[in-house]
Amino acid sequence: MSRKQAYVCAVAGAALWGLIGIFVQVLYDAGFTPWQTVAIRAIFSFILIVGYLAVFKPSHLKIRLKDFPFFIGTGIISIVFFNWCYFTVMEEATVSLAVVLLYTGPLFVTIISRFLFKEWLTKRKILSLLFTITGCAFAVGLLPAFQTNLSWFVIAAGIGSGFFYALYSIFGKYVSSRYSSMTITAYSFICASLLMIPAGGLAENLGNLFNMQVILSSLGLAFIATVLGYILYTSGLTYIESSRASILTTIEPVVAITVGMTIFGDTLNLWQFLGVILVLTSIFLVAEKSNKNTAKSTA
Repeated sequence: MSRKQAYVCAVAGAALWGLIGIFVQVLYDAGFTPWQTVAIRAIFSFILIVGYLAVFKPSHLKIRLKDFPFFIGTGIISIVFFNWCYFTVMEEATVSLAVVLLYTGPLFVTIISRFLFKEWLTKRKILSLLFTITGCAFAVGLLPAFQTNLSWFVIAAGIGSGFFYALYSIFGKYVSSRYSSMTITAYSFICASLLMIPAGGLAENLGNLFNMQVILSSLGLAFIATVLGYILYTSGLTYIESSRASILTTIEPVVAITVGMTIFGDTLNLWQFLGVILVLTSIFLVAEKSNKNTAKSTA
């Protein structure tokens, strides 16, 4: 794969993640709750990604039993709860706001990494934190006039999505040196499914689950917006620096916000748009520094 093709794959994968709102809204219209929608995404994704690895890369399904608790962290503590918070904001507010608040994740990664891994808070990281906090405050309406139409529950759920999203990187860091990212993702969804199959509440809505439109949306949510997006992004990541790839993931909120505005009629005022720009800029600030370090080490 050429470098150009790698960039195309990475961008395409991140863009597919941004389409998630389309499939989630169909499931909401069919009567599924955010918690049940999490169950659908986890279970369908588990079946697809484990099936893919079993056929094409069976060696990726081998792990050490003592590492399983870390996959409980990435799968249950992170994936299940970040999806529930994320989908809750989509239901209670808008797709655009949900994805902006989700991208508070890097803020939490930076803070937690400072205490767990003793990573220094550089000037660039501190500036990134300030941009994220200020951007989110503008996005939810707390700035400039401290007036918002959102409930504190929705705001808390949005921030919670970023926090639990960040925990994927934290738990994953402990096993990233031993397993491929594909293996970590597969076992994360295995663990998520272990919880959501009995506790996801799908039995209460089983009749709707076998509706053809619901089945297609569930497959779209799991295949297009999860597994295919991940495979494309990971394929590109193999040939380009991870720091550059992390910048490319900013296409996800751009696509999600575009979907929200064009399909679901989301609107952003000037202050909210400023908030989006600040949050996206914060990602560039952190990633650009990492990229410079990578360039020095490979020179």
